[in-house]
Amino acid sequence: VSLAYILVPKIPRPITFITTVFFFHQLQTQMRSKESEKKRAYLTLEELIQLPDDTNTYKAIGKVFILEPRSLMVNEQEKKLNDSETAISSMQTSKEYLEKQLGEVENNVRELLQQDPGLARQILSMTVQ
Repeated sequence: VSLAYILVPKIPRPITFITTVFFFHQLQTQMRSKESEKKRAYLTLEELIQLPDDTNTYKAIGKVFILEPRSLMVNEQEKKLNDSETAISSMQTSKEYLEKQLGEVENNVRELLQQDPGLARQILSMTVQ
Protein backbone atom coordinates (compact mmCIF):
# COMPACT_ATOMS: atom_id res chain seq x y z
CA VAL A 1 0.00 0.00 0.00
CA SER A 2 1.46 3.33 -1.00
CA LEU A 3 1.40 6.59 0.90
CA ALA A 4 -0.58 8.19 -1.94
CA TYR A 5 -3.27 5.51 -1.62
CA ILE A 6 -3.72 6.24 2.09
CA LEU A 7 -3.78 10.01 1.64
CA VAL A 8 -6.10 10.09 -1.39
CA PRO A 9 -9.34 9.81 0.56
CA LYS A 10 -8.17 12.19 3.28
CA ILE A 11 -6.48 15.06 1.39
CA PRO A 12 -8.31 16.94 -1.33
CA ARG A 13 -6.47 17.13 -4.66
CA PRO A 14 -3.43 14.90 -3.92
CA ILE A 15 -2.48 15.09 -7.60
CA THR A 16 -1.91 18.82 -7.10
CA PHE A 17 0.89 18.05 -4.66
CA ILE A 18 2.55 15.59 -7.03
CA THR A 19 2.17 18.01 -9.92
CA THR A 20 3.55 20.88 -7.85
CA VAL A 21 6.60 18.84 -6.86
CA PHE A 22 7.14 17.89 -10.51
CA PHE A 23 6.88 21.51 -11.67
CA PHE A 24 9.15 22.65 -8.85
CA HIS A 25 11.90 20.22 -9.85
CA GLN A 26 11.42 21.05 -13.52
CA LEU A 27 11.70 24.76 -12.71
CA GLN A 28 14.90 24.19 -10.74
CA THR A 29 16.38 22.38 -13.75
CA GLN A 30 15.38 25.22 -16.07
CA MET A 31 16.86 27.78 -13.69
CA ARG A 32 20.18 25.91 -13.58
CA SER A 33 20.18 25.81 -17.38
CA LYS A 34 19.48 29.56 -17.64
CA GLU A 35 22.16 30.30 -15.03
CA SER A 36 24.63 28.33 -17.11
CA GLU A 37 23.53 30.15 -20.28
CA LYS A 38 23.87 33.49 -18.48
CA LYS A 39 27.36 32.64 -17.25
CA ARG A 40 28.45 31.52 -20.71
CA ALA A 41 27.11 34.73 -22.27
CA TYR A 42 28.79 36.85 -19.59
CA LEU A 43 32.18 35.17 -20.02
CA THR A 44 31.97 35.38 -23.81
CA LEU A 45 31.01 39.04 -23.59
CA GLU A 46 33.94 39.77 -21.27
CA GLU A 47 36.33 38.22 -23.79
CA LEU A 48 34.77 40.03 -26.76
CA ILE A 49 34.95 43.43 -25.04
CA GLN A 50 38.71 43.04 -24.58
CA LEU A 51 39.28 42.53 -28.32
CA PRO A 52 40.10 45.46 -30.64
CA ASP A 53 37.24 46.62 -32.86
CA ASP A 54 38.89 45.39 -36.05
CA THR A 55 39.35 41.80 -34.79
CA ASN A 56 37.78 39.06 -36.92
CA THR A 57 35.27 37.11 -34.88
CA TYR A 58 33.55 33.92 -35.88
CA LYS A 59 30.19 32.55 -34.86
CA ALA A 60 29.75 28.78 -34.64
CA ILE A 61 26.67 27.50 -36.43
CA GLY A 62 26.71 23.73 -36.14
CA LYS A 63 30.05 22.60 -37.54
CA VAL A 64 30.54 25.80 -39.55
CA PHE A 65 32.11 29.07 -38.41
CA ILE A 66 30.75 32.28 -39.93
CA LEU A 67 32.66 35.57 -39.93
CA GLU A 68 30.69 38.12 -37.90
CA PRO A 69 31.57 41.71 -36.96
CA ARG A 70 32.71 42.05 -33.36
CA SER A 71 29.96 44.57 -32.61
CA LEU A 72 27.27 42.14 -33.77
CA MET A 73 28.73 39.40 -31.58
CA VAL A 74 28.82 41.77 -28.58
CA ASN A 75 25.18 42.76 -29.14
CA GLU A 76 24.16 39.11 -29.43
CA GLN A 77 25.88 38.18 -26.16
CA GLU A 78 24.36 41.19 -24.37
CA LYS A 79 20.92 40.12 -25.58
CA LYS A 80 21.51 36.54 -24.38
CA LEU A 81 22.67 37.88 -21.01
CA ASN A 82 19.64 40.15 -20.62
CA ASP A 83 17.21 37.45 -21.79
CA SER A 84 18.68 35.00 -19.31
CA GLU A 85 18.41 37.49 -16.46
CA THR A 86 14.78 38.21 -17.34
CA ALA A 87 13.95 34.50 -17.54
CA ILE A 88 15.70 33.77 -14.23
CA SER A 89 13.80 36.60 -12.55
CA SER A 90 10.50 35.25 -13.84
CA MET A 91 11.41 31.71 -12.79
CA GLN A 92 12.38 32.93 -9.33
CA THR A 93 8.89 34.37 -8.88
CA SER A 94 7.37 31.06 -9.97
CA LYS A 95 9.73 29.16 -7.67
CA GLU A 96 8.66 31.27 -4.68
CA TYR A 97 5.01 30.59 -5.51
CA LEU A 98 5.61 26.83 -5.78
CA GLU A 99 7.60 26.83 -2.52
CA LYS A 100 4.66 28.52 -0.83
CA GLN A 101 2.25 25.91 -2.23
CA LEU A 102 4.49 23.05 -1.11
CA GLY A 103 4.74 24.57 2.37
CA GLU A 104 0.96 24.79 2.62
CA VAL A 105 0.54 21.17 1.56
CA GLU A 106 3.21 20.10 4.04
CA ASN A 107 1.37 21.94 6.81
CA ASN A 108 -1.93 20.32 5.76
CA VAL A 109 -0.36 16.85 5.90
CA ARG A 110 1.19 17.63 9.30
CA GLU A 111 -2.21 18.78 10.63
CA LEU A 112 -3.87 15.68 9.21
CA LEU A 113 -1.36 13.40 10.92
CA GLN A 114 -1.78 15.25 14.21
CA GLN A 115 -5.56 14.95 14.02
CA ASP A 116 -5.51 11.24 13.17
CA PRO A 117 -2.78 9.40 15.14
CA GLY A 118 -4.02 6.08 13.71
CA LEU A 119 -3.16 7.27 10.20
CA ALA A 120 0.28 8.36 11.37
CA ARG A 121 0.91 4.89 12.88
CA GLN A 122 -0.33 3.25 9.69
CA ILE A 123 2.06 5.32 7.58
CA LEU A 124 5.00 4.68 9.89
CA SER A 125 4.37 0.92 9.76
CA MET A 126 4.60 0.90 5.95
CA THR A 127 7.72 -0.22 4.16
CA VAL A 128 9.09 1.46 1.07
CA GLN A 129 9.79 -0.87 -1.82
